[in-house]
Amino acid sequence: MCAYKPVITFGRVVNIVRGLTATRHAVGTSHRTGAPIPQSPIEWPTLAVALGVHTGLGLVTYFFHALPWYVVLTVASYLTALHSSLQHEVLHGHPTRSAWFNEALISIPFALVYPYRRYKALHLRHHNDEYLTDPYEDPESYYRSQGDWNATPRYFKQILKFNNTAFGRLTLGPALTSLTFWLSELRLTGTDPRLLARPWLLHLAGMVPLFGWIVVVCDISVWEYVVFFAYPATSLILLRSFAEHQASEQVGNRTTIVDAAPIWGLLYLNNNLHFAHHKYPRAAWYRLPAIFRRERAAMLEENHGYLFNGYSEILGRYAFRPKETNAHPYV
Repeated sequence: MCAYKPVITFGRVVNIVRGLTATRHAVGTSHRTGAPIPQSPIEWPTLAVALGVHTGLGLVTYFFHALPWYVVLTVASYLTALHSSLQHEVLHGHPTRSAWFNEALISIPFALVYPYRRYKALHLRHHNDEYLTDPYEDPESYYRSQGDWNATPRYFKQILKFNNTAFGRLTLGPALTSLTFWLSELRLTGTDPRLLARPWLLHLAGMVPLFGWIVVVCDISVWEYVVFFAYPATSLILLRSFAEHQASEQVGNRTTIVDAAPIWGLLYLNNNLHFAHHKYPRAAWYRLPAIFRRERAAMLEENHGYLFNGYSEILGRYAFRPKETNAHPYV
């Protein structure tokens, strides 16, 4: 009879611990000093956010029927959106060197729409700054090529123009974005189904404990979860992305900085300092404010002063007025 061989051996445990705690390389160099920007082996602030998000969502779902609806809506949408920001942090290699640990940390798909691995693949493509906003090369572009725009039916042009206002992005945006993404994934099943199989299977697997908890334990219906958690959380994330990029011939001018209040900085894990994030995509979220403060003048010179003083300025300017044209001016 063969001897039993344990799956987790002492040696594997040692290797895992080494992987989590090994020194990480610098994430870039400072514009101002030329010194390397450090990256910690284990990023405890990010782990604290993950613990807070999961604890908070556990509590708000468990006490869903005991809390006032407006408390649930506020807390649930904020924490669910914060979890999406945490997924963004993880896909950039945080908070440890262990990819499987990082992914396990955000494996429950609270916002429902995007399989994490598909989001990761598409977002890393987006980080090719040379093609930012290009409707064919940038998967996060809201532009259409001039030819595609001219061929778009008139009624759908009106929908897309409305979606280019802040009010439209917050209200219609989650439904339109979700539907567009799902249709694009469906088209890919005919050309490369293996590309989608594992991300979607993992996504569906993550929904099993999620809906087991909210439906069976907490007695929250699916529509209640969508209305109070997933849909408004997606609205908050779309507010962040609404003004992140613009079409420009100058690469630096394509990415903005939103100098927002700390409550927004936490919600977006400082991804509102978007130019700084694109400049240092591997810098941990809690390091970005200090990087931006040190290099503010250089960054604003490089992005040609593309800055907003908070999301109230964005909403004030573009609540009912399109921020951009839908047709890309150079494609």
